[in-house]
Amino acid sequence: MNQQNKYIHSKIVKKSILFALLFILYSLSSYAQTNFGYEDFKSLVLKNHPTVKQANLYPNNAETEIMQAKGAFDPKLSSNFDRKAFKGSDYYNRWGNALKIPTWSGVDFKLAYEKNSGYNLLPEESSQLLVAGLSVPIGQGLIIDARRNTLKQARLAKNYAEAERQKLINSTIYYAAKAYWEWWFSYQQLQLIKEGYDLADKRFVATRERARIGEQATIDSVEAKITLQDRQVALEQALIDLQNNRLALSNYLWSANETPLELPEDATPPLAGIRKVDDTTLQSLISQAKAQHPEILKLNIKINQLQIEERFRKEMLKPIFNANFNFIADGFASKAIYNYENSFSTNNHKLGFEFVMPLFLRKERGKLQQIRIKQQSTGFELNLARREIMNEVYAAYNDVRNYEKQLKIQEDATKNQELLVKAEQRKFDIGESTLFLINARESKWIEMKTKVESLKSKYEKALANLAYMAGLTEIL
Repeated sequence: MNQQNKYIHSKIVKKSILFALLFILYSLSSYAQTNFGYEDFKSLVLKNHPTVKQANLYPNNAETEIMQAKGAFDPKLSSNFDRKAFKGSDYYNRWGNALKIPTWSGVDFKLAYEKNSGYNLLPEESSQLLVAGLSVPIGQGLIIDARRNTLKQARLAKNYAEAERQKLINSTIYYAAKAYWEWWFSYQQLQLIKEGYDLADKRFVATRERARIGEQATIDSVEAKITLQDRQVALEQALIDLQNNRLALSNYLWSANETPLELPEDATPPLAGIRKVDDTTLQSLISQAKAQHPEILKLNIKINQLQIEERFRKEMLKPIFNANFNFIADGFASKAIYNYENSFSTNNHKLGFEFVMPLFLRKERGKLQQIRIKQQSTGFELNLARREIMNEVYAAYNDVRNYEKQLKIQEDATKNQELLVKAEQRKFDIGESTLFLINARESKWIEMKTKVESLKSKYEKALANLAYMAGLTEIL
């Protein structure tokens, strides 16, 4: 019996040494693993993710809209030629050239040159004519016109695009954060289950040897085997969960040249440091949400656009009354410069007026009423959005504080459970406890430690949700 005990003791010592060596190797390999923190991950997402790059195109697209709107103020150069010849007679040749220069005030300037020849010209047509004049909207279009309205709308649309860009980036970061903390938890869970599996395996080997030599009941080895198998199943599931969460996280990993990346197998997350928030942080988030939340910004911009449109529609109620005045001179000949009668002067001019007034203005009045209805509707939408966003921020904050309290309680409970496990182990060592009890205590302890890590993951996801509800990419 003594020899058998020595043999068992020798075998246990060898296994312990082997286990220690494996643990050292595992520790060294773990030290060599790549540490992949959340800030590093978020930086990669903001820099390379296709959705973020797509969002960054929104302001560029808005700039092109502004450029198109400015095109209405571009000077325009035109030229036309008209000729008629019939039965050998040169009836007329008319060549006209003009440069029109629109301005922001609504006044349009014009420079023109005409050269005409032929037997059948109209009596008022000159062989050469220089024209310099302007057109002034005295009624409709004096304060604002379609060109100015379009450009102002396009400039506001750029701010709208910035808000859309921020909204899309916030959404991407939020879902990326959820994927990261799911992966973080699955890694921590695997480590804890693996630790429990190793303990069950060690206990099973020892129990089996003792049962073989008659120091322990055979049924105890069966009990130890069942515990080992149960934890092996949990270990296999944890491995699958980690692999799946690693794949989900890889969806957010891209290189600078838009090539999808895979999370390395040796990548490990660091331990989570709990970032606590308080009422001061909440009030700061509320202020930020009121001023910078993308949805509120978009609705405010929409209201500003409708105000500009209302001004334009009011302007459309005025009658069209345009006046144009043109100085004219007799071509480029020297007499046009030195001869007063043929040069630019008030005696040489063309003057015209245009007046148009719809009698009922039903189209214009209907459009104005429609704009005012849209203003009211958008105002209601803005008030509702503000209310909902504020409540969502408060609700998200409550979730964060709740997880913070749960985490503290769970950590304390886990420490107490650890004391029970150690006490049960001492009782088992002196023969006052059973294998069933120590396995049950240990399984509960592992479960509680896993729950602690789960609450840490949920807490971080709640922080990400709080930032998202406030319209930000991260907590201030």
